[in-house]
Amino acid sequence: MYETVSLHKHDGAAVIALNRPKVLNAFDGQMHEELFDALNDAASDRSVRCVVLRGEGRGFSAGADLAEVIKGDDNPDGPDLGEYLRKTYSRLVVRMVEMEKPIIAALHGPVYGAGLGIALASDLRVAAESAKFSVAFVKIGLMPDAGVSFFLPRLIGLGRAMEMSMLGDGVDAAEALGYGLVNRVVPDDALEGEVAALASRLASLPTAALGRMKGALHASFETDLAAALEREAVGQTFCGYTKDHKEGVAAFFEKREATFTGG
Repeated sequence: MYETVSLHKHDGAAVIALNRPKVLNAFDGQMHEELFDALNDAASDRSVRCVVLRGEGRGFSAGADLAEVIKGDDNPDGPDLGEYLRKTYSRLVVRMVEMEKPIIAALHGPVYGAGLGIALASDLRVAAESAKFSVAFVKIGLMPDAGVSFFLPRLIGLGRAMEMSMLGDGVDAAEALGYGLVNRVVPDDALEGEVAALASRLASLPTAALGRMKGALHASFETDLAAALEREAVGQTFCGYTKDHKEGVAAFFEKREATFTGG
């Protein structure tokens, strides 16, 4: 079905792999379309309660496929990169943030440029010890895009975000963990198992509640207290009518573990 990504579903999780390993999973137009379609597939499938993003080969993603970005452009001043972004990364990042299911990024090797943006748009990031993170854009005379300028300072603070963005230096997995850029670091040979266990745990939790809390936490940076409290009230009304809420309350009083079904 897909050529530049793969999609496999099992045990409540959809695992989407970037699959252009010969170019370090650099994003071309086809990959943008296929990843967007795969995300929509996972979002609409009620059996999917968690999404994992990973990269085939020796890294997660080197970012944009620059050869394709500039190919075939007749403008002597170069392509309109802003228009390119609106059609590609911008809609991908928005789709990821608006998806009411948790997304885990499984990261190894290079996580550069726009590839970093896709990782940051995920909800949780698990890094292998080989992972290396770089904003990278300054090295080709550009500013950060793909949501990096939005997510990075929120995760690691303005000062460190400025340093990573302006200097373009790489940050290894241990530094990234200390910065708060990633949630966990594991040996490379443990990455798949760690992510699978985390995905299994998330897939066993009340999906509607996870989706509402994801939306509320993202919105908290752009709203005031009154609006945040109202968002909580509206979300709690929705969650309060779910089967999972009823199961959670029943399990509490019966002193047993709840079995959530995502309903």
